[in-house]
Amino acid sequence: MSSPHAHRAADRVSAREAIASVTADFTELPEPPSAARPDGPLSWPGYDDARAAAYERTGETESVVCGTAVVEGVRAVLVSFEFRYLGGSLGERTGDRLEAAYAAARTHRLPLVSLVATGGSRMQEGLRALSQLQRVAAQSALNRAAGLPQIAVVRDPTTGGGWATLGAGADLVLALPGAQVGFAGSRVRPPDADPAAYTAEAQLAAGAVDAVVPREQLRTRLGRWLRLLTSPARGPVAPPRALGRPQPSGTGWEAVLRARAPERPRAEAYLDAYFSAREEISGDRCGGTDAGLRCGFGLRDGRTVAYAAQCGTATRPAGYRTAARLIRLADRLGVPVLTLIDTPGAANDAEAERAGAGAAIADVFAAVATARTPVTSLVIGEGGSGGALALAAPGRTWATPDSYFSVIAPEAAAAILKRPRADAPGLADELRLRPQDLVDLDVVRGIVER
Repeated sequence: MSSPHAHRAADRVSAREAIASVTADFTELPEPPSAARPDGPLSWPGYDDARAAAYERTGETESVVCGTAVVEGVRAVLVSFEFRYLGGSLGERTGDRLEAAYAAARTHRLPLVSLVATGGSRMQEGLRALSQLQRVAAQSALNRAAGLPQIAVVRDPTTGGGWATLGAGADLVLALPGAQVGFAGSRVRPPDADPAAYTAEAQLAAGAVDAVVPREQLRTRLGRWLRLLTSPARGPVAPPRALGRPQPSGTGWEAVLRARAPERPRAEAYLDAYFSAREEISGDRCGGTDAGLRCGFGLRDGRTVAYAAQCGTATRPAGYRTAARLIRLADRLGVPVLTLIDTPGAANDAEAERAGAGAAIADVFAAVATARTPVTSLVIGEGGSGGALALAAPGRTWATPDSYFSVIAPEAAAAILKRPRADAPGLADELRLRPQDLVDLDVVRGIVER
């Protein structure tokens, strides 16, 4: 019986096969000039022979192939790793090619897509190889500063410095199913390490990967992402129209009950009605995800709008960090942002505190406050305290008729004031939390209609 490792090795595709899977229009970049030294910078015995054997095996002169391509109608710079060339490792000549690829993306104002399959830095070149990670990081920073998107597609395997730079350092990380993904390669992990922790699926669950995409869907999904990240809408966007048949609330408590009604339209319905197509990012890049806060980019009238949408649950720290990541990425790319507010408040359990709830909420406040791209907000349900306000755009927030927004929930207000829970309905009126109250208080711009 063959081992799982042998199965993965048999399933691996070459650098050019990976390119062919996403485009039929590829033009290789010129190879940068380099001065080769016998057996490399360390004079490693047999290194030149190993490189020659790698060339015979693959037909490639280095572990990476770089060029320009058209993916589903969008032009991009494409970088593809050849794992059969010394394990797809990064050496000085690899760094030369990667630097040229990033520079070409800046020169032509193109997104950069990396099809990564690497075991890390090239041992035979020592620290000269390891220092290529600094070189890649510097180039990546230049492209981010230029407002150019970077997408990584992590193949099997993606480990070591290649994962920690081109992979995890990208704006968006897609992964192929079952790919080995992690900083530690299979031969340098603790002997008792669970191999399942070093997979694309585990990295998705841990918030380090945005989506696991089957190989047969990769071209379509990658093309959609490229379009989304390169076609920003102009100016602030209008808030969505109200869904369902909401009626103005007579009392504050009625507003609370309507916002909490299980049949009220939620974020999913609003996103489906607002966008013709969309893709989501996932994870806070710190080990967490929150299914109660949806973040991504969608097409509206053929142009891209970013969104962060609360789904009616208490928002967890990972959700806030993901939202902050989304807003900062949209800001760099000049994409306007829509936020949908619907939460009873921030998660307040012990686990949330250990995960840094306060810092995560502060991060979203800062992201909204410093965004140069316009942010539009709509309260579609519960607006519970600072956990909701963090996603609200100052001066550009609207409300639906079946929503409320309050400094605190009426029941919590009763507890703080040491009053019986039965006083909550009356406190709802005192808190002036109805949509029409919010307009009068000048904290929302208006109530959206159907």
